[in-house]
Amino acid sequence: VEEAILAEELAKADAPEHVNFIGLGLCAPALIHHGTEEQRRRFIPPMLSGEEIWCQGFSEPGAGSDLAALRLKAELDGDEFVLNGQKTWTSYGPYADWIFVLARTDPNDRYGGISFILCDMKTPGVEVRPLKQITGESEFGETFFDNVRVPRSNLVGEIGEGWKIAMTVLGYERGSLTLSMAARLGNAVMRLVETCRELGLDDTDTRRKLGRMVVEWQVLYSNGYRTLANLDQGKAPGPESSIEKLLWSEFDQRLRLTALDVLGPGAQLRRFDRMARRDIDWARDFLWSRSETIYSGSSEIQRNIIAKRVLGLPQG
Repeated sequence: VEEAILAEELAKADAPEHVNFIGLGLCAPALIHHGTEEQRRRFIPPMLSGEEIWCQGFSEPGAGSDLAALRLKAELDGDEFVLNGQKTWTSYGPYADWIFVLARTDPNDRYGGISFILCDMKTPGVEVRPLKQITGESEFGETFFDNVRVPRSNLVGEIGEGWKIAMTVLGYERGSLTLSMAARLGNAVMRLVETCRELGLDDTDTRRKLGRMVVEWQVLYSNGYRTLANLDQGKAPGPESSIEKLLWSEFDQRLRLTALDVLGPGAQLRRFDRMARRDIDWARDFLWSRSETIYSGSSEIQRNIIAKRVLGLPQG
């Protein structure tokens, strides 16, 4: 709860996000809920200090939205796991010191044959290749494992519990971000309103579009507080976190598209262009927002989860 409040306040102040978001936001909850005391003492303090930066190793070629189709192999050899395979779209892979991966420990069990393993990125056999994104940045990478040996002590939970742990991680990724996302998106909404005032854009159609953005932003905030209330009661984010993820990802896309529509060609300039505004990069943020309805489970996956696990609708 305290971390969520801090993230919200930092977002309201328009401060940069903390550098170790993947570690603190995703891996730390997995260790708190499923790790040993020794693992928590070893890994969480350097996450907090920023001494060790983490990346996420979930998606693979052919195993994105269908995550349970992953094929990265982890074979137990004495007191070590030997990893062989590939991960792709590894968030912060080019910069990270450690990675947490979902690996296949039993090829005959789709869900029960997955384990959650921590791996030092400096281990021999690990190779990372940056991926160039549509924004021109390279926050993601492809990660290759060639006979990478990892101590068995880096296994979180038991062998075969990886899918259960992954659901904890994805619950935090989809749901606990809502407050800070609402605050950051609120900053963008207010900048859009201020820019329209500066440019004299006060026609009825523009007011209608801006009003809709403000209403959707407040709905997002309300859902964020609901998530925070559950966290305060000691409840880990469950399937209802798919509602939050669906809300903030699709709202962000509508907001960026509205800005480009209302502000016209000037909004298509990147921040480094001579005539561009310096307080926000609408063009870059529009391009980045296209990924938000894909990563952490596509919008189609979120709707399926809501239908089956939240509403309990029958499968047709």
